[in-house]
Amino acid sequence: MIPTSRVARQFARRLLDWYKEHGRDLPWRHTQDPYHILVSEIMLQQTQVERVLRYYPCFLETFPELKVLAEAPLDRVLKLWEGMGYYARARNLHRAAQIILTEHGGRVPSELSTLQALPGVGYNTAASVASFAYQGAWPVLDGNAIRILCRAFLLQGDPRIRAQHKRLLDLAKTLQPAKWAGPFNQALMDLGALICRSTNPQCARCPLSALCAGYASGDPESLPRLTPRPPRPHFDITAGIIWRGKHFLIAQRQHDKLLGGLWEFPGGKQEKEETLEQCLRREIREELGIHIRVEEPFMSLKHGYSHFRFTLHAFHCTYLKGRPRPLGCAAFKWIQIPELQRYALPRADQKLAAALRAQVGC
Repeated sequence: MIPTSRVARQFARRLLDWYKEHGRDLPWRHTQDPYHILVSEIMLQQTQVERVLRYYPCFLETFPELKVLAEAPLDRVLKLWEGMGYYARARNLHRAAQIILTEHGGRVPSELSTLQALPGVGYNTAASVASFAYQGAWPVLDGNAIRILCRAFLLQGDPRIRAQHKRLLDLAKTLQPAKWAGPFNQALMDLGALICRSTNPQCARCPLSALCAGYASGDPESLPRLTPRPPRPHFDITAGIIWRGKHFLIAQRQHDKLLGGLWEFPGGKQEKEETLEQCLRREIREELGIHIRVEEPFMSLKHGYSHFRFTLHAFHCTYLKGRPRPLGCAAFKWIQIPELQRYALPRADQKLAAALRAQVGC
């Protein structure tokens, strides 16, 4: 459905008037520095604003300029990102800064296609940087904007399907006033976050309710119509605290894998008809080329990512023989418990580390 020019003007005017009074006061909206905006948009990928607010100021205090970030060791970037999740974003942002420094003279590009060529920068991130930093007329279709458009114009298809997503993009282009592209994008995000929520939308307070076909239908909450995703598989994973005297082993995950560049207690996924102890001994041989004795269980915990869930079973282990080699990891180190705080760990391993420190009083 393509609205008339009159409806498009009303939609934009009501939305922007509401935004002037009720828009969220966020630190990245007080700058037009393209680098600062790029950092915020990468952080906001699949992460709630409240969490980003805890990381954004510290990140920019540590890396105030793109050149500083580009020249920093990746380990330092990952450590600062620790706890925010989706660590590929940190690696991509670091690599993007290096590319911008070497290929674009240190200036974040303004062209949409050039931005999209950077690692980890898809259409929405590129459109956000282009519209917020350079006033480019590019609509941003985050989850909030999609929900509002599907409800306001009674769009029934799954927005994750390519054809439906293109319809939404065309619709957003029709509605967006070229001179106010940035504020329009921010207003859609804020209205979706504060009023047109996925559950219990506050339609009585919405500035668009008089124009909203979903509200008129009596069931706006049923939109957008998303095809249910298959259930996430579950795995049992082992991890070893491998002792050699007062030192134990940690391994760095390979950079092209999930959680690449982070450090962890080594181990891996249990195979069929394999005990947890057998799994851990096998994984350590394959990953580090050493033999261990699995001792008593340390702890088990449940965790999950967007595409799978797992139970992590950690064991105290004793190093027996073999020269450690990075066969299935990027690197390894023998460290003592107080040194753990220097390394960026995945969330599950952070919990193991905290329990280990508590056990020995560190």
